[in-house]
Amino acid sequence: MYLTLDLQYFAQEKTERATPKKRKESRDKGQVAKSSDVNTAFILLFVFLFFWFIGSFMVEQMFTMARFTFTDYLLMNLSEENVQAMFLEFSYQAVIVVAPMMLITILAALFSNYLQVGFLFAPEAVKMKLSKIDPIKGFKRIFSIRALVEFLKSMLKIVLVGLVTGAVMWFFMEDLLKLGLFSVEDGMGLIGMLIVLMGLAVAILLVFLSILDYMYQKYDHEKNIKMSKQDVKDEYKKTEGDPLIKSKIKEKQRQMAMSRMMQEVPKADVVITNPTHYAVCLKYDDSNMDAPVVVAKGVDYIALKVINIAKNNEVMTVENRPLARALYAQAEIGDQVPEDLFKAVAEVLAYVYRLQRKI
Repeated sequence: MYLTLDLQYFAQEKTERATPKKRKESRDKGQVAKSSDVNTAFILLFVFLFFWFIGSFMVEQMFTMARFTFTDYLLMNLSEENVQAMFLEFSYQAVIVVAPMMLITILAALFSNYLQVGFLFAPEAVKMKLSKIDPIKGFKRIFSIRALVEFLKSMLKIVLVGLVTGAVMWFFMEDLLKLGLFSVEDGMGLIGMLIVLMGLAVAILLVFLSILDYMYQKYDHEKNIKMSKQDVKDEYKKTEGDPLIKSKIKEKQRQMAMSRMMQEVPKADVVITNPTHYAVCLKYDDSNMDAPVVVAKGVDYIALKVINIAKNNEVMTVENRPLARALYAQAEIGDQVPEDLFKAVAEVLAYVYRLQRKI
């Protein structure tokens, strides 16, 4: 019995870590590792710390507003000017009480977001997309593993928050049972203190849970942006160019350079050979050159080709194995002959010029 396997499935399996380019593209789209629980936890923590330190000031402002309402405003004549003045005063007092808390909330939200993703401006994330209201995709999101994980997280938070708040109330149970014996001011102070303590306890708990949730979100994000081997290859081709095309371009460049070099061989004065493994073409013009120049060189097949072109164009070849090897190793095409080889090259050129005069 034989089973057929689709090899494309294995080829497209996303097993590779995301490249920097892929990460940048995901970040530009607003796809980052982020936990909303971190925002909630930090906002709660900052707000209840604010209540802990400045709650008495807020309570005093509210009592002052109520005192003025019952002692002064109820005795005022009902007129448009008085109503307007009273409205402005109430608005001013409300701003004094609410504005600091709103400012703390905004700062906590910005701080928690910055801790997770840094500074990020991604307008593409808020673009209207019809795919976001696709009922089929919405149904899949509702009944997915991620939705189940979020449900379990919510249930865990509800249970833990209930346990923490219950523990705080249990610790102050004796005072709560005596609440009926307290004055209104003392009773409200006790209730306010309990609310702040429960809020701080819940906020600290949520900070701990949000750290765990952020680690999970980061893991999930890394898994979602993983790439297949083919994706990595395609990205490399886009950024660096197709290796096949690059190799063809380099081959074409080599061919063009070889063609230009072969065109210089007929203009040379002499070809120094090994005799078959090395060939170096030299040209010297005493009117505009300080020293002989290498115009072409090659080994093996290219050397034979250079020698053949030289013979067809009546360029003299001289066999000098040590000099041919030294020139090939020490000088590139277009370079002057090295100083330590001047004497040997001069002897070869003198020999060539003598033969040309005899001819």
